[in-house]
Amino acid sequence: MALRGRPRSFDREDALDRVMKVFWEKGYECAQINDFTAAIGITPPSFYAAFGSKEQAFREAVDHYTATIGGAPLVALDKAKTIQQGIRAMLETHADKTYACSAGGCMVSVSSIQCKPENKQVKEFLKTIRQTAFERIFARCERALKDGDLPQGTDLTQMAEFYHAMLQSLSYEARDGGSRESVQSIIEMAMRAMPERVTVPA
Repeated sequence: MALRGRPRSFDREDALDRVMKVFWEKGYECAQINDFTAAIGITPPSFYAAFGSKEQAFREAVDHYTATIGGAPLVALDKAKTIQQGIRAMLETHADKTYACSAGGCMVSVSSIQCKPENKQVKEFLKTIRQTAFERIFARCERALKDGDLPQGTDLTQMAEFYHAMLQSLSYEARDGGSRESVQSIIEMAMRAMPERVTVPA
C-alpha cells in the first residue's frame, strides 16, 4: 500500500520557491493545484498539508517574493546616498529582477491583473503590499528633501506616485516581452523627471 503525504525528501523552502514561480508565471486566478503539485512533485493532499489552501500558499509565496526578489529594489533605494542614485538603483534593480523568472514582470503586479469578486481579499492583500511600497518611496523622498537632494517645494506625493507607477509599468513591459534594453530606455526617460541634487555631496 502506497504511503500518503509528503515524501521524506520534501524541502519546504524549495517547494515554496516553486509555488512562488507558478503564481508569478500564471497569476492567482489561473494557477491551479495540479500546477503546484507538478512543480513540486507531490500529491494534492501533500500540498494542502504543507500550505493549507491555494490562498494561504499565495500569501506565503508573496511574502517570500517580497522578502527576496521583490524587496531588492526598495533596499537599493534605501541604501543609495542620494535620491537621484536611489531612484535609479530602484528602477534598474527592479528591471533586472523582472527578468529573474521566465514569466517576466513583478509577481505582485501581474497576479492582480484579474481577480474575481470572490477573491476580493486577495486583491486587497496585494493592494496593501503595493501601498507599502509607495510609502517607502515617499519616506525616502521626504528624507531626500531634508538632506538637500531635492529643491524646496518639490511635490513629494507626486514624485513618489510617479516612480511607484514606473515600477508597475516596467513590470508590464517585461511581461509583454519587452527587452531589457528597451526597459532601460524607459528608465533613462523616467530619470529625466528627477530634479538634480541641490547641494554638492560631501
